[in-house]
Amino acid sequence: MAALALAGCAESERDPQSTDEGTEDTGGRDTFIFAASSDPASLDPAFANDGESFRVARQIFEGLVGTEPGTADPAPLLAESWEVSEDGLTYEFALKEGVTFHDGTPFDAEAVCFNFERWNNFTGVLQSESLSYYWQKVNGGFASSDVESLDGTGKYESCDAVDESTAVINLKSPLPEFISALSLPSFSMQSPTALQEYGADDVGGDESAPVLPAYATEHPTGTGPFMFDSWTRGQEVTLTANPDYWGEQGQVQRIVFPVIGDPTARRQALQAGDIDGFDLVGPADVVALEDAGFQIVNREPFNVLYLGMNQANPALQDLRVRQAIAHAINKDALVAQTLPEGTEVATNFVPPSVAGWSEDVTTYDYDPERARQLLAEAGAEGMTIDFNYPTNVSRPYMPTPEQVFQSIAADLEEVGITINPVPEPWSPDYLDRMQGTPDHGLHLLGWTGDYNDTYNFIGVFFGSPSNEWGFDDPELFQMIGDARYQTSVEDQTAAYEAANEAIMERLPGVPLAHPVPSLAFAPGVGNYPASPVQDEVYNVVTLDD
Repeated sequence: MAALALAGCAESERDPQSTDEGTEDTGGRDTFIFAASSDPASLDPAFANDGESFRVARQIFEGLVGTEPGTADPAPLLAESWEVSEDGLTYEFALKEGVTFHDGTPFDAEAVCFNFERWNNFTGVLQSESLSYYWQKVNGGFASSDVESLDGTGKYESCDAVDESTAVINLKSPLPEFISALSLPSFSMQSPTALQEYGADDVGGDESAPVLPAYATEHPTGTGPFMFDSWTRGQEVTLTANPDYWGEQGQVQRIVFPVIGDPTARRQALQAGDIDGFDLVGPADVVALEDAGFQIVNREPFNVLYLGMNQANPALQDLRVRQAIAHAINKDALVAQTLPEGTEVATNFVPPSVAGWSEDVTTYDYDPERARQLLAEAGAEGMTIDFNYPTNVSRPYMPTPEQVFQSIAADLEEVGITINPVPEPWSPDYLDRMQGTPDHGLHLLGWTGDYNDTYNFIGVFFGSPSNEWGFDDPELFQMIGDARYQTSVEDQTAAYEAANEAIMERLPGVPLAHPVPSLAFAPGVGNYPASPVQDEVYNVVTLDD
């Protein structure tokens, strides 16, 4: 039914239309239709941390730093170059000149400083993990806060607009991954005029259910090759080409992101010719689509799928219970049955390609008998536990969440654990519950690395107390923090290896797999810029009949 409904919409998208000049657009080959698995959580990337929000944001916004095509490595974008002081506290950015925001206002050093000051001065609900997630994880705090652990603890000091094309960022203490982190969509440059005019920071509600303002739903304003046109919740987001874009503006003049939560419906829509492509191809669909003449494009795996175990839940506080759960899971069967070909079983919370991955971590091999023994030792035989998992979504690390849940739940039931399923829609409920409240037990989540740095995995997860994991371990936090600031690559790698080993001894969750994310495209789609960190901007895509 979803595919049939989309067909009518997509047919109208592709119908010949009259242009402003009165000429006929035959075939709609300047429109790229890419199916999203869910609505974006926010069109203001400062308040987003999910892939669907970032997919849209990367078309609208740009940051000072981007990535080298096809890699996770940083590259100049709105900053043409930068210099770092010897003490690692001062970053001078030479900005690209002649760039304007979509509202016609200039991108300059004053705009850079406005954005940094905005992030650092978030207050109240804006400081919740479900909103300013990345500023917290990278910077570590805000200028002021009601939360003692965040008050004035951030690395950011100030920003100086030396002249129109020179911005200087001053830090309180070194932040080795600062340049790489600036490639995150959350740190995109946004129009100060639009942010103020449309009340970007006027967020209502509370941290468990924030209510976004007009800017984040109707008026996102960046410098990117595409501009916001419309967002019909639960249906589609539409963007149009920026006629004043400073860079290459290619064939694609319009992007439509129809929301199709079901993987089967996405496949059917591609096969029917209603969309040009989609992400998160189900493992069972890859061969069939290739045999039918469709293109399959694989990203390099730069992710981890995990089972989280929230220690704020009394049933999960005993290490022996967590060890029993780990031993109960048949990871090999899980990968074979639910994840794409080429997926690797995980032993660390970082993929093997990231420096700091350790082969010496404690592993918990599939051993149902050992799981039963541990539960008995902990006095937890016959325990019942909530198991949260997302619905109506596919993620790069988890294309079919319900199948993953069913596989793990069956393993846990086999060793005597009674599972209470808690399915919840991905957007906005699921992430807000996992990150904004302690109200969950076992849960499925994952992470696609944002840039090539170990802290971006284990620091984001375990660098400080969080609602997701529900534990306070100053020793572990210190280990990860010390590793983050090592000046020698060799010393940092060794320190991260030790931190990964400590994590797996404590076992806050179970790393399950490093899946290979696949995209599928119609035969006429060319030059799709596949990126391990999903830094994929559609102005380079070509469309043939």
